[in-house]
Amino acid sequence: MKKREINTSLIGKKIDEMIHECSFHLLKEVKEKYIEMQKSEISSIAKNTMGVIIENSEISSNEVLPLCQDCGVVIVMLEIGQDVSLNGEYIEDAVNKAVENSYKKNNLRKSVVLDPLERINSGTNTPSFIHTEIVPGDQIKITVYLKGGGSENMTSLKMFRPTDSIEKIIEYIEKTVIDAGPNPCPPLFLGIGIGGTADVATLNAKKAVFRGVNSQHNKEFYQNLEKRIFDRLNKTNVGPLGFGGDSTVGGVYIKAAPTHIATLPVALNLNCHSFRYREVLI
Repeated sequence: MKKREINTSLIGKKIDEMIHECSFHLLKEVKEKYIEMQKSEISSIAKNTMGVIIENSEISSNEVLPLCQDCGVVIVMLEIGQDVSLNGEYIEDAVNKAVENSYKKNNLRKSVVLDPLERINSGTNTPSFIHTEIVPGDQIKITVYLKGGGSENMTSLKMFRPTDSIEKIIEYIEKTVIDAGPNPCPPLFLGIGIGGTADVATLNAKKAVFRGVNSQHNKEFYQNLEKRIFDRLNKTNVGPLGFGGDSTVGGVYIKAAPTHIATLPVALNLNCHSFRYREVLI
């Protein structure tokens, strides 16, 4: 069977375009969600705060200014069809070159240090963090995800016992969000990875949020659990930017995976109100 050839320069071009979109333009669905949340807020401070967040997104888009001064690290997820043949520059080099060029020409803050302890800034916002998966077909799905330090620092993983109740898991999620307070800049889009191993759960917590802002889980059990967590978190009074109110989370997204009979990992990926990701299929 003839393989479909894709040059890695095309992947780099798409990543460049998506970084620009993520940095300056809030997703339409996210903005619509914030307008809806603002209307339902009872607290005047929370209503005003939601208004500021909406206004910030409009200024960012109109004046081509970053949504946030923390322009984030770049996480790239590549789902590569097994019937694709890549040619051109080595794919990781092509990705990182696109990231470097995009951050330079768009005057975005560079936030990557080359060593976690020596703390020397690379000056290019590279390397990016690339996750590659081989899937059926002859296309490539590219996801670009910009993650700021404030929200990433609130990431959490807990290894539960298989006998622990769902209520115990919800209590852990609730406590994590309350303890995080204003640090991840709510309203949050909360990804929850359940099952797998510790590393799988943590990655799935990130992948979960790409399902779509207003999407529902395809299993009724998890639909109900997501709603239960959503309602619970919006009663915590953390509110937008931690000022109190009903708008603590804009969405809850669960991605589950098979796991060992003796384990039950649960990982949380908290996203700030500048929920920055884009996807494209080539």
